[in-house]
Amino acid sequence: MKLFDVYPLYDVTPVKAKDVYVWDADRNKYLDLYGGHAVISIGHAHPHYLVKLKNQLDNLGFYSNAIKNPLQKQLAKKLGKVSKCEDHQLFLCNSGAEANENALKLASFATGKKRVVAFRNSFHGRTSAAVASTDNAKIVAPINAQQEVTFLALEDSVGLEQELKKGDVCAVIIECIQGVGGLDEPTTSFVKSIEKACKQYGAKFIADEVQSGFGRTGDFFAFQKHNVTPDIIAIAKGMGNGFPVGGILIHDTIEPQYGMLGTTFGGNHLACAATLAVLEVLESEKLMQEVEDKYEHFMKKVKKLPQVKAVRGRGLMLGLEFDFEVGELRKQLIYKHHIFTGGSNNKKLLRILPPLTVQEKHLDKLIQALQKCLKPMEA
Repeated sequence: MKLFDVYPLYDVTPVKAKDVYVWDADRNKYLDLYGGHAVISIGHAHPHYLVKLKNQLDNLGFYSNAIKNPLQKQLAKKLGKVSKCEDHQLFLCNSGAEANENALKLASFATGKKRVVAFRNSFHGRTSAAVASTDNAKIVAPINAQQEVTFLALEDSVGLEQELKKGDVCAVIIECIQGVGGLDEPTTSFVKSIEKACKQYGAKFIADEVQSGFGRTGDFFAFQKHNVTPDIIAIAKGMGNGFPVGGILIHDTIEPQYGMLGTTFGGNHLACAATLAVLEVLESEKLMQEVEDKYEHFMKKVKKLPQVKAVRGRGLMLGLEFDFEVGELRKQLIYKHHIFTGGSNNKKLLRILPPLTVQEKHLDKLIQALQKCLKPMEA
């Protein structure tokens, strides 16, 4: 049997990782400034994380949600405290796509409606309603297209109210910093208009924090900059530091019913141990508090790169936009300078999503490598 070939691959085979570094099969050392799509939040192979997972595995790795799992309650309490979302409830699943799928399903249950409002350049996952709410026709199969989704431009408050007035919208779903779409960010006034319109017209406000959550922006969630309270918050990626885990935070105004949502693997014992370890490290090492300083340092250094036309995002969820497509630049960074970075739907944007343990010297190394890569382009 061969693999179903759907991934264009770089010729690198990682075999070991520690903190912000990855080693390949040929013992080459790479600086990881992408974290496997923003998944590695507290650094590869963090000692506390490894101990928590190993100890849990020695006792019980998995049992279904048909029995009591005290780790889930422990995680809900800890997550509420660290995220400052104690007025929400926790449902655990396995991935970001599943988190958004459950968020949309729950919004439909709660409102009795089925149409979704999403935004241009959004990415919410590759399953059913999540992919239908993703603004990329290439990955939406005919079976997904039966979902009723209306796409609006960011900042289109007039269009938003017009759609919600129709009375059939169950949810408005938004990334408060777009990920795959290219790190565009709505204004506070627009995010507040979503919250207000959803309350006025009986829709649920879903914040997709799959990529931007767990401290990546300096706040625990990107929406917290805007002083709003979403009805449902989707989480994953940095949540488990590499262990597959996702979830949704559900406001107390939405009441649960038996059978409404369900999952076999979601919230298993290892997933809870992994997420608890991440939260404990975020607190003990004050990683969120350091994000702003690292961001400011990076912004100062970026000024040395006149080829950069714009810096998008905030905190450690960043994009450097050039006036040329960055595919070849990414290859140079990997093969010549041994630095992992990311791309996006915006082919001119270089995405930077390092572990929160990244240090200023690591960001400096990227700037130095970019200077070397970009210098021939000036000639």
